[in-house]
Amino acid sequence: MKKRELDSEAIRKKVKSLIDNFEEELKGKDLRQKVLSLVPVFNHLRELGKSLLSKEDVSSARDRIIFYFKKYPSFVINGDELLVVSGIQEYARRVRELRVQFGWSIISGVTAKEMAAESELPIENIDVNKMKPNDYILLSATQDRDAAHRWNIANEIRKRKDSVRAKILEYFKQNIGNSVTGEELRYVANNKTEWARRVRELRTEFGWPIETKNTGRPDLHVGAYVLESLRQSPEHDRKISDPVRGTVLRRDKYRCVQCDWSHDNWNRSDPRHLELHHKKEHVKGGENTEENLITVCTVCHDEIHRKKK
Repeated sequence: MKKRELDSEAIRKKVKSLIDNFEEELKGKDLRQKVLSLVPVFNHLRELGKSLLSKEDVSSARDRIIFYFKKYPSFVINGDELLVVSGIQEYARRVRELRVQFGWSIISGVTAKEMAAESELPIENIDVNKMKPNDYILLSATQDRDAAHRWNIANEIRKRKDSVRAKILEYFKQNIGNSVTGEELRYVANNKTEWARRVRELRTEFGWPIETKNTGRPDLHVGAYVLESLRQSPEHDRKISDPVRGTVLRRDKYRCVQCDWSHDNWNRSDPRHLELHHKKEHVKGGENTEENLITVCTVCHDEIHRKKK
């Protein structure tokens, strides 16, 4: 047997012995003595949970928590599980540290429900409506090294006396071209439940090119949002529905039909992104249908309209 298994077995036997001995304590009348008899049981149960993970792999409660998350990415993990593997009551604080200081994309049950309400959590086999506030999901197994810097920005913006939508837009502008998470946006919005709806409004009503895995950036992980540029789409383009937009992008394989540019080619010196172009102009009666729309990059889109002038 491995040393970890030996440790776990030894602790299990100790717990069993303590519980067996507690049978005699139950016959007594002294409440405090009964409680004191259970203290070592609780302590050994905590050690039993910690012993399930090798000390060679993890050394702290925070390490044990992220080790467990990474072993089960995109699974709903309940807080009680984290209590067992971490061995501490303050596991929620460690989860927040992993998110804020170490850049792990971990969302809570509350945030998951708010994202799902706006169709921004396409994870199969998960009934988000059944998630509890102390349920968590690790959305990506890739660590975001810039997260700590972004959370500092978020902390400054959330203190402003602005509307939720204004705060979210400012946060996007401060992180243009960078992926941000739903938990960050919720924090900026002072944990207001409306944050996900405001993000959708910024995209569909105000024309800001905020993309997700669902709306045109299949390269993004679930739960990530990106403001691609400060270029707002024309008002008539904002009426293109997300289902139609998604159909056109998939049909064109998320590439510009003019120059074959895709987000795989994105870089900061050439920060273009994809838009939809009406083959028959909107002012001439062109409709927002997939038959009348094609995918083009912003550079080609501008060139098309220049030639029409």
